[in-house]
Amino acid sequence: MNNSATSSPVVRPRRLRETAALRRATAETRLHAADLVLPMFVREGLSEPAPILSMPGVVQHSTDSFRRALAEAAESSIGGVMLFGVPEHRDALGSGATDPQGVLNMATEIAAAEIGDSLVVQTDLCLDEFTDHGHCGVLNDRGQVDNDATLERYCEMALAQAAAGSRILGLSGMMDGQVAATRAVLDEHGYPDVALLAYSAKYASALYGPFREAVDSQLVGNRRSYQLDPGNRREGLREALIDVSEAADIVMVKPALSYLDVLSDVAAASPVPVWAYQVSGEYAMIEAAAANGWIDRDRAILESITSITRAGADTTLTYWAIELAAWIHEGRTA
Repeated sequence: MNNSATSSPVVRPRRLRETAALRRATAETRLHAADLVLPMFVREGLSEPAPILSMPGVVQHSTDSFRRALAEAAESSIGGVMLFGVPEHRDALGSGATDPQGVLNMATEIAAAEIGDSLVVQTDLCLDEFTDHGHCGVLNDRGQVDNDATLERYCEMALAQAAAGSRILGLSGMMDGQVAATRAVLDEHGYPDVALLAYSAKYASALYGPFREAVDSQLVGNRRSYQLDPGNRREGLREALIDVSEAADIVMVKPALSYLDVLSDVAAASPVPVWAYQVSGEYAMIEAAAANGWIDRDRAILESITSITRAGADTTLTYWAIELAAWIHEGRTA
């Protein structure tokens, strides 16, 4: 009796993995340049770009290098840029955040004028870069972040950034009610078309370390009283749904790779687009391991972004946006 029919598998999933062309044709997750956003840092007072040592390849831009980088971003066909400002002077209220001549608002005006027709100009709406204590909000007399006093500052920031030309305001401070408050003030003052990106599930992560060098953070202590506990999965979804109820146009999960379960939960439940931020520590770990020859850099980058997209992110903020966009255009994603 010939047992070949029973000894050989009939179902062979490997058939669809045999060649690169087959793998491309049957891929479940595809990367697109338009789904990438590049975070950018502009520092006041620089005459030339300053490297960020913990983030190889990333710089704090001068005005001139910022203009050149904007042009490069536009040519890459990515979806947009997220702008962060690094001021020379800070105070307890983060006054530079609402100064029309402040570094972030001036950078926003430049970006809106130079690439606003081709890329979505987005701005970080948070006080941490501008306060002398490094927290994301105003402190009360006990040294605690005052949620409602902070909302007043966020509303002022929202108007300043909208006036400068930002199309999406990135609410990253994790204050209760920040979406509702900024939406109301924008609508009241004639900016109903400016969109709100709520950093809904932003966790108190160790992976923000290099970012704090990037913005010259003055933080002493931690942000655990307002950012989410890394062990809380349901709370991330709850925060996202609250922001949707307050009219967030987009919701965010941050960091990305350590919170793919939360990202998947939010993507399954959200009626609005879901974005993820591949944060500075995620970037730095891959770059450091690759520099030591421990991993294949390009494959690790592709795998990391693919996993974020697979988990449900419609768009990913990543410091590799321009490089990755070039790979996508070259067909180097398989």
